[in-house]
Amino acid sequence: MRIDTDPARALRTPRRALVATGSALVLLAGAACAGGEGEPRPERADRAAQSDGTPVAFGDLEAVERPDLVSLFEEAGVEGTFVLHDVREGSAVVVGADEARERAVPASTFKLPNTLIALETGVVTDIDEVVSPEDDEDLSLREALPTSDVSVHHEVAEWIGYDRMSTWVDRFDYGNRTVGEDGELGRFWVEGPLEISAVEQTTFLAALARADLPVQVEHQEALRELVELERTDDYALYGRTGLGAETDPAPGWWVGWVESGDDLHTFALRLDMAEDTDTELRESLGRDFLVELDALPPSAAGA
Repeated sequence: MRIDTDPARALRTPRRALVATGSALVLLAGAACAGGEGEPRPERADRAAQSDGTPVAFGDLEAVERPDLVSLFEEAGVEGTFVLHDVREGSAVVVGADEARERAVPASTFKLPNTLIALETGVVTDIDEVVSPEDDEDLSLREALPTSDVSVHHEVAEWIGYDRMSTWVDRFDYGNRTVGEDGELGRFWVEGPLEISAVEQTTFLAALARADLPVQVEHQEALRELVELERTDDYALYGRTGLGAETDPAPGWWVGWVESGDDLHTFALRLDMAEDTDTELRESLGRDFLVELDALPPSAAGA
C-alpha cells in the first residue's frame, strides 16, 4: 500500500487566514476573555497591545504582519507561517511574511482540488463511488480524503490524465501550476514539482468556501461536506492537514476556513517539520492562531 506519511486525521475534537485585494487591511486581534471575571489572559493582553501590526505587501496585496504572534511558534518550539484572510472585510493578517511567500509541496491538501477535478471531469461520478487502486484497499473519495492514505487519489489522478490535470490546476491558478511530465502523475503533489505558498492556499480556499471556483456548485458543496470538522451554533470549521515528508524541509500544513454568521475567514498554517511529534501541532497550533485573531472562540483553542 502506498501511504502518505501524513498521520493526521480529520478530528472533530479541539487540539493545539486570503489574499484579496482591498483598501485598508486591518484586523485587530483583541484580547479574548477567559474565566468568570471576563479578564483577558495575560499573554493575550500583552499581544493585544501590539495588535496594530506592520503593513506588508504581497505584489498588489496590502496586508498586516503580526510579529508579536511569532511567539506562538516559539512557545511550541517550531518555525512556520500563518495567514488569515477575512473575506468579507477584505483584510489579511500574516505571521511570518517571508515564509508566507515561500512555496512548498501541498501534500494531502491537494486532495481538495484533486477531488473537484475528478468530479468535474466525470472520472468519478460522486464522492461515494468506490475506487479500487491496484493491490490496495477499496475506498471512496469520502473515505479517502480524511485519511493519510493517498493511493486512491493517485489512482484518480491517473484517470484524470496529464492534459486534463494540467488544464485544471492552471485554471484554479493553484500554486506554481506545475504537475510535472506526462506519465508522472503519481506523486507530483507529494514530491513536487507542484508547490504552493500559504498565501496561495488561502486564495484557493476563499473561492472554494464561496463556491466560486470554475466548477459546478454541487461539486464544491460535496467537497465542503468532506472537509467539515465541527459545527456549533456559533461557527463551522473546515480543514485538511498535509505533510510533505518526502521533501526537505518537510512542510506540515493545516488549511481551511471558518464560517460564523456573515463572517468568513480562510487560513493556512505551514510548519517546518523537524520532529515526528510536530505533526500533532498543526491543527492545535492553527486553532490557537485562529483564537488569537478572533476567528474562533476561546473554547475552540488547541489542547
